[in-house]
Amino acid sequence: MIQSLQKDILHEVDDTNLRVIVIAANGPVFSSGHNLKEFTAAHGKSYHADVFNACVKLMTTIQTIPVPVIAQVNGLATAAGCQLVASCDIAIASDKSKFATPGVNVGLFCSTPAVALARAVPKKVALEMLFTGEPISAHEALMHGLVSKVVHEENLEEETMKIAQKICQTSRTVVALGKATFYKQISQSLEEAYRLTSQVMLQNLMLRDGQEGIEAFTQKRKPIWTNSVE
Repeated sequence: MIQSLQKDILHEVDDTNLRVIVIAANGPVFSSGHNLKEFTAAHGKSYHADVFNACVKLMTTIQTIPVPVIAQVNGLATAAGCQLVASCDIAIASDKSKFATPGVNVGLFCSTPAVALARAVPKKVALEMLFTGEPISAHEALMHGLVSKVVHEENLEEETMKIAQKICQTSRTVVALGKATFYKQISQSLEEAYRLTSQVMLQNLMLRDGQEGIEAFTQKRKPIWTNSVE
């Protein structure tokens, strides 16, 4: 599943017609994370390392590709499944969804899910989830910043598509520049972040779509995006 997601996310990722990716699931579980049967001693350390490395590669790919990735969550997201939600740029959840990092209860602490979780929710919230393995509700996840929005199950796809369509109305080039810069500056000091983003805004202004957007605004018309990297 990890390899399949990796392949699908990178499929035609450089095609300018690709504007946004939505990750959704069928059934009552969004993602239950790793198959613990793969982590028995019989599989060996090398195989275990391959699984973890593939998972890390997937999570980092989500945040480094040029288009936004939305998690459409309807059900349970645990361990690496919770990590997947936390790694997505936007997460829309149904009100029946729950989120947990329960590895501690089976003797395998959710250390890699903790990386994404700790960057999405306050430290004490993350640690309670990690130390107890207890799930939090969709509304708790919203309150703590793990998800962007919570809606009724019957409205989940509609709300997700509404956000996706809004993104599709913007310039792919501008969004790609903004996404890359956001993740780069978030780990920097205040001074470094402002230095970086000031330069990026100058770069943005020099883009064809940067000028088109400003001209369209002043001329009171809709912009015609080229999605050009120039």
